[in-house]
Amino acid sequence: MAVPAPYDEWFGPQAFDATYGYDEAGLRRVGAPPEPAGFAEFWSDLYRAAMKVDPAASVRPVPGPPGLDVFDVEFTSLGDVRIGAWLVVPAGREVRTAVVVGHGYGGRSAIDLDFVPDGAAAIFPVARGLPTRSLVDGIPSTGAEHVLHGIESASTYVHGGCAADIWCAATVLLDALPTSVVRLGYVGGSFGGGIGALALPWDERFTAGALYVPSFGNHDLRLTMPCTGSGESVRRYVAAHPEAREVLRLFDAATAALRLRIPMLVAPARWDGAVPPPGQFAVHNAVAGPRETFVLSAGHASYPGEEEEHDRLAAAVRDFLSR
Repeated sequence: MAVPAPYDEWFGPQAFDATYGYDEAGLRRVGAPPEPAGFAEFWSDLYRAAMKVDPAASVRPVPGPPGLDVFDVEFTSLGDVRIGAWLVVPAGREVRTAVVVGHGYGGRSAIDLDFVPDGAAAIFPVARGLPTRSLVDGIPSTGAEHVLHGIESASTYVHGGCAADIWCAATVLLDALPTSVVRLGYVGGSFGGGIGALALPWDERFTAGALYVPSFGNHDLRLTMPCTGSGESVRRYVAAHPEAREVLRLFDAATAALRLRIPMLVAPARWDGAVPPPGQFAVHNAVAGPRETFVLSAGHASYPGEEEEHDRLAAAVRDFLSR
């Protein structure tokens, strides 16, 4: 299938047009589904339950970059799930900013400081069930299967637990610092962008957030769009099990973004075969509070200028989270 310039030059013929027929003006008009009944109660109750968990964190120092103290961490999250993470603290410096750093559906195997402001402390948790640090018996470790785990019920759907992992990671991070921080931020992309949008509205400890190529936005629209990411598993599952739509309404990142009132930086992409751009922009457009925008040329792909664009985004996020 032919795709619009410059994507035809960058990617050649594709099985489908990963702009999904939207130009940027159209993307900026994509809305968010309204809150279903019980949305706020569900998420508020989940947050309160997570805040009652004793993280019982184990922390041990490991080698790291010069000027940083790095620690291997394990902690307990909702449902008695043990989560693996890394904690980074500037050596010998007063910490005024702290950041919880999410990840994509591939999990993570090491720290990545690209989005962490200079002088900030950060925790890098791995969401339940995902490699390499938080594998859990019974939870699939690949995105296409993980995204369906427990989808039969809102009380069992894995994305609720993943949001709780962010809240519990923030507790571990703040407890590890000797003094109170002025700013607590969150940054996450793709899977981590969508889970961040779901988690942030309910936790008043966070003062700012940055989401790039966020997933799970406007499921009603996403379910009409083939893709190469985890959303394709969801689309096919719901086609066979339409009752799952009602569960997904409680886990819509764009719906949650309607309650995001802290300053946010959102970086959606105009072309993305893994996470359809209309869903990404649905999250961006729904943010209710102060918002800054960094539009990416494409997501989940290599393209000319990608590294330079990533570097500019990372610099913008570091600046944003340090204000």
